[in-house]
Amino acid sequence: MDIKTATALRRLRLVSAPEAVSFLLLLVCSVLKRTTDFNAVPVMGAVHGFLFVLYVVFWADAWNRARWSARTGILYFVLSVLPTGGFFAERRLKREAEDSVVASRVVAEGVKA
Repeated sequence: MDIKTATALRRLRLVSAPEAVSFLLLLVCSVLKRTTDFNAVPVMGAVHGFLFVLYVVFWADAWNRARWSARTGILYFVLSVLPTGGFFAERRLKREAEDSVVASRVVAEGVKA
């Protein structure tokens, strides 16, 4: 894996958990808006919207650079629209990055697996 692909995956991983947290906070704010006088929906909506757009941009870049299959690319997008999906995306991306590091070390050292 080249450095640009690794960077694209890292960016996507770093934005996936905050995007999931912002989604959950937006849901909480929506409930609070309807049950109390507290209304943070405009603020959380803007924060979540910004993070979601970042996620989609980083997702498209990662899909392009990592050359994921259609199934993998769509899976990461679907995870972005589920309330806790970003946490699962972050975990899978971390595992994928670790596996690619191990694979590149094996190739560099010429060790047979």
